[in-house]
Amino acid sequence: MRNVDLHHGAATDVGLVRKVNEDSFLVAPPVFVVADGMGGHSGGDVASQMVVEEFQRLAEAYDPARGAEHVTDAFARAQARIVDYGNAHRALQPGWHAGTTAVVAVLVDDHGVIKWLLANLGDSRIYRITEGRLEQISVDHSVVQELVDAGQITAQEAAVHPERHVITRALGSPEGIDPDFFLLPLASVERLLLCSDGVTGMIEDEVIHDILETVADPRDAADRLVRAAVAAGGRDNATAVVVDVVGLVKDASYDSQRQLESLESKLGGRL
Repeated sequence: MRNVDLHHGAATDVGLVRKVNEDSFLVAPPVFVVADGMGGHSGGDVASQMVVEEFQRLAEAYDPARGAEHVTDAFARAQARIVDYGNAHRALQPGWHAGTTAVVAVLVDDHGVIKWLLANLGDSRIYRITEGRLEQISVDHSVVQELVDAGQITAQEAAVHPERHVITRALGSPEGIDPDFFLLPLASVERLLLCSDGVTGMIEDEVIHDILETVADPRDAADRLVRAAVAAGGRDNATAVVVDVVGLVKDASYDSQRQLESLESKLGGRL
């Protein structure tokens, strides 16, 4: 998108317990995605990759004036593919399941004003840093979040609740999908984080805040977040995408071309 320079970093790790990384992510400015698959090998990993593939298609022909429509269509295409994939496998193996969470960030043109359009399904999260404060923008679609919202348990109790990993919305659900959307002014987001619950389930928001506030380069910030999650136990796949809008961040001492070349090297050309 013209006149908006984005610096970004991404990192993922299988963790210390899982054998397969079911997380997938996309860094295709101005489109960013993290998807956390569910269903085991050839289930969750394929489902999350389908989401990334559909948003890659979006990125290749993206019209920022139609951002909400494009995102909705990409979700619908991914949902249809995952449901068909699941139905085909269940015909051979009853009870088989494939699904995925997704968090998405795109820049949109809202009547001539550039804004962030954010969307989520499931318990992967979107955070922003603004004026030194960390704020969770997305709302978890989970059993424990519903209990917290109803006042039945506290946020602290939710962190150790036996059903804390049970989500209430996801791509692949036969009941359909209902993503949440958030529209934020560009200047209200100094730094954006999209991450799977393999990060947020292992490290506290205070740790996330400290890393995002003290590590200037978004590539290093994403690496630090994932490494911290693995060091804390690595019980799940961990993925983080960090995005800065140049001019809003505190340190713009690195140039975008060097950053892009370095990120391509780190990800083996998967940009």
